[in-house]
Amino acid sequence: MPIAREHRWLYPIDWRELSNLIRFQRAKGRCERCQRPHGRDVLHLGNGVWWDDDKAIWRDGQGRGLRRLPTPDDLSQAQPGFVGIDPPAQLRVTRVVLASAHLNHDPGDNRPRNLAALCQRCHMVHDAVEHRRRRWFNAFRLRAIGDLFA
Repeated sequence: MPIAREHRWLYPIDWRELSNLIRFQRAKGRCERCQRPHGRDVLHLGNGVWWDDDKAIWRDGQGRGLRRLPTPDDLSQAQPGFVGIDPPAQLRVTRVVLASAHLNHDPGDNRPRNLAALCQRCHMVHDAVEHRRRRWFNAFRLRAIGDLFA
């Protein structure tokens, strides 16, 4: 994820190197929450469940293996009303990109235990509360400025 312009000054000058260390040396190129591999296209169902080609199993949003789902080939061949298999879910393909996330949402706290290598889905889920807070704050600020100068 790109760093917002107003937050760039909070990051250290060697952020790229630190981020690469977390994403590729510590996490070995996989999301630390769901185990999605960096730089690869993965099949997913849109609800956090994704197909791990390396292990040939479905995984949930926490990286745990799911055995009750049919393979992507079976899903793509399934037809509505087919006995034993539900109608095919919409299979989606997403390219996974890892980013280093601050677990406490403080970009000035760059301790290794505060950083995690997260894919874009896990990063957005982790930051959802903070994004809502910022969206509310920005809307409140704009309304306040409008009240002052209207």
